Amino acid sequence: MRILVVEDQKKTSQFIRKGLVEHGYAVDVVQDGPEAESQAQVHDYDLIILDVMLPGQDGLQVCRNLRRMKVHTPILILTALSSTEDKVKGLDSGADDYLGKPFEFAELLARIRALVRRHQSARPRLKIADLELDTAARKAVRGGREITLTAKEFALLEYLMQNAGKVVTRTAISEHVWDIHFDNESNVIDVYINFLRKKIDQGFKTKLLHTVVGTGYVLKEG
Repeated sequence: MRILVVEDQKKTSQFIRKGLVEHGYAVDVVQDGPEAESQAQVHDYDLIILDVMLPGQDGLQVCRNLRRMKVHTPILILTALSSTEDKVKGLDSGADDYLGKPFEFAELLARIRALVRRHQSARPRLKIADLELDTAARKAVRGGREITLTAKEFALLEYLMQNAGKVVTRTAISEHVWDIHFDNESNVIDVYINFLRKKIDQGFKTKLLHTVVGTGYVLKEG
């Protein structure tokens, strides 16, 4: 899952980015409205976390502009302005949710999960053959056996399961599981694919994770 954080306060943006990365999200950070609009049009984000008090152009105007541009990505307004009137303005500008500062990080995570489920009509449980992924509990099970995954392994498996039966390229994986600074020349995706393959296929007769030479990877039965 890839998230765009629009926040001009470096300390706050890095705090949010660090916490989200630790939970397996790919995170891009920008500090002003025009750059946010540009990035949101170029990249396929799953969520935008948008501060209101931005230099040059406030977040509410950014939100309105994105909606006019037909960018339907869920937007979570994050700001110190937390009166009822401020919340109404935020929601009326096209935002999907509103979280006042200061906030508990656990609440931010919960709101992110709820927004993504709502807008993607995502199933809380993904299943292929005897492999199940509970995206709410962040738990993977195959053949009744729980599989321990790191945050990045979980994010990679979730993306593959969302696209089960389809070949996904390394570029698509880098865009959805890593972030804008990903080095396309590195072999980190191949390394994580191997980690994941050992965890979900090793010891099972039916292999689910397949390499399509020259193209990418596919999660399928048989």
